[in-house]
Amino acid sequence: MVRAARNVSLRTTFAIISFTDYPELQIHLFFVFLNIYVITVVGNIGMIALIKIDPKLHTPMYFFPSHLSFVDLCYSSIITPKPLENLVMADQSIFYFSCMLQYFLSCTAVVTKSFLLAVMAYDCFVAICNSLLYTVAIPQRLWDRVVAGSYLWDMSSTLVLLCYALHLNFSGHSVINHFFCEYTALIAVSSFDTHIPHLFLFGFATYNEVRTLLVILTSNVFILVTVVKIHFASGRHKAFSTCASYLTVITIFHGTIISLHCVPNSQNSRQTVKVASIYHTVINPMLNPLIYSLMNK
Repeated sequence: MVRAARNVSLRTTFAIISFTDYPELQIHLFFVFLNIYVITVVGNIGMIALIKIDPKLHTPMYFFPSHLSFVDLCYSSIITPKPLENLVMADQSIFYFSCMLQYFLSCTAVVTKSFLLAVMAYDCFVAICNSLLYTVAIPQRLWDRVVAGSYLWDMSSTLVLLCYALHLNFSGHSVINHFFCEYTALIAVSSFDTHIPHLFLFGFATYNEVRTLLVILTSNVFILVTVVKIHFASGRHKAFSTCASYLTVITIFHGTIISLHCVPNSQNSRQTVKVASIYHTVINPMLNPLIYSLMNK
């Protein structure tokens, strides 16, 4: 019985709903999101290349943002091409394994990004509160270990959600009410009771947010105390400018994540979730390199 249900799921194809139900707007939206995607790719690749080429930027303060740009580039490239295709093509279907792979990779990118932002919070704390010991507190060999560890840990933790999604039972040609294979949209078209999967996602997202936000908030409290103790206005301005771009990025990212996944029994309409997801998956990866380039010399 289980094997038969599993075979039905493996033969499943999904239809992904586009951004809008108005055909006359789709071509305009295609060019809008295509331009956003091009800016995202050029901006993030430019950030990575600039930090790699310039020896002056070979510090943790720029090393971690370069990996943040890499994650944003991957995240946008995982999500955006399929909605762009759906805006101009009549066939909006996606195969079962392609959908699951998109879900797994996008979820891994989000969790990795949250971990990198927590690491960057600690980096800001050391840069401001222990500036004289900056290179000692964060040695170069530690950079690669932290980044590699974040990729491996976040990929393995996301496998838990993927294994649960793979056990969901789908049949026939299911219509996903989203523009990509998002977890809540997937479980909505399965034949399982959605209450437990929603609780599972809420617990996973909340644990990840609490884990990273604890590091972020603790670091920023120490930063604030240190900045308040600085007597010169120029010194306070310099300390604030060191972390201004980071604080902007983290507010945008975690604000969206909390509103989407960490509010139990959310009454948000599916259209509201789509709009928030567009901002999170399409626009946010474009903004990060712009924020860092505008706020840093």
